[in-house]
Amino acid sequence: MGQRRSRKGREAGRPQLPQATLREPHPEFIYYKTLFHLFEKFLGDAGQTDTDLGKTSLFETEIWQALFEFQKDGAKGAINKILRHNGCIIADSVGLGKTYEALAVMKYFELKNERVLVLCPKKLRDNWTVYKANSLLNPFVADRFRYDVVSHTDISRETGTSGDLNLAALNWGNYDLIVIDESHNFRNNTPGKRDEDGNLIRKSRYQRLMDDLIKTGVRTKVLLLSATPVNNDLKDLRNQLYFLTENRDDAFAASIGVGSLKETLATAQKVFSLWAKKQTHERKTSELLEKLNAAFFKLLDELTIARSRKHIQKYYQATIADLGGFPKREKPVSIYPEIDLRERFLSYDKLNDEIAAYKLALFNPSRYVLEPYKAEYEKKGAFPFTQGQRETFLIGMMKVNFLKRLESSVNRLRSRWSAPSPRSRASNRRSETSRRCPNRIPKPQSWNWNSTTLATTKSWRTPCRWAAN
Repeated sequence: MGQRRSRKGREAGRPQLPQATLREPHPEFIYYKTLFHLFEKFLGDAGQTDTDLGKTSLFETEIWQALFEFQKDGAKGAINKILRHNGCIIADSVGLGKTYEALAVMKYFELKNERVLVLCPKKLRDNWTVYKANSLLNPFVADRFRYDVVSHTDISRETGTSGDLNLAALNWGNYDLIVIDESHNFRNNTPGKRDEDGNLIRKSRYQRLMDDLIKTGVRTKVLLLSATPVNNDLKDLRNQLYFLTENRDDAFAASIGVGSLKETLATAQKVFSLWAKKQTHERKTSELLEKLNAAFFKLLDELTIARSRKHIQKYYQATIADLGGFPKREKPVSIYPEIDLRERFLSYDKLNDEIAAYKLALFNPSRYVLEPYKAEYEKKGAFPFTQGQRETFLIGMMKVNFLKRLESSVNRLRSRWSAPSPRSRASNRRSETSRRCPNRIPKPQSWNWNSTTLATTKSWRTPCRWAAN
């Protein structure tokens, strides 16, 4: 017991730590440490992507050297998402270079000896074929792109050719990567055509893409390009994301924690619809963001790359300075040219007043029905409007057509006036008959009515005779 040291003695014998190590962590340190843990996986993936890209010769290609810094980051992000989730959507705003970013992504997979197919609208076909042509118009001729190009409409065809491709012999399921330009054209999962017994006769374009190109053959990665992936509601986005999952709704349950694409996007759509119904002054963006499910944001972060011009201007200031900034859109300038050089033609305001004064009695026969028969024509029946209302609408459309006819040219209007068509001559004869014989009124049961026109099927009620002039 005598050997035991007192507590005070033991504490005196311990080495004393520096006073600075006993202080609480600085708030700035906690902030940066929190950011590190939040983005640790992203930073690790980005570093791994750079390492993987460095193993290829992508950085030496002409397409990569032609990219701006924000486009390179977009291409890297797309490659990373494709490798992790089998695809992604590049939804950058119009004019930010989605095509060039896609070309860089395609070149990466071509360097890995993978086969690439581009699906694009027919009107944009030349925009893609130029980069694989041996032509002076090809700015990346040294990269020797070898991807195939097929129009959206060619998916529905089983024979014929698309450029130099024989569609009947094309192995649709042998593509490792499919790039879908203007992917919002596949936003609707339209069912195919079936016969009376329910047998499938013809697949829809969406079904053909899903079944014969993505599900069939080798495992296919998908890159979607669209500045507007959502046109009507979030179902549009869901149908496009199904291309990444081969139509599996729970494909991202293990990778990103989204158990169901359908339920996640449907819940987000309900929240947005309720928010959109509020009055404009009551809608707050912060309130919407708070109510949206975290799974929705996780899904967008993992599968989409969507940047606006404001985003690029804020985070890539050096690049924008080298570019000289984005083009500025000037305010529209209104020009009011004269209609004709001799200034003899009426102004549009005067013409509109003149046309508005037209009675167009030919298209308003119910106005001249005798009182005993008017009640028969005022019955709506299966239509939401009375006959008089339908005639008023028809006359309004006719007046608009008179004015629109002037938009073509003065010569067009002059030809219509100077050389009446056979239909116009027949209408003039009927008008002359009505003028010379006003008591010629049809029976109600002798007329067939529809929403826009009036056709008689029987003879007039009262014969009309007049002396020849």
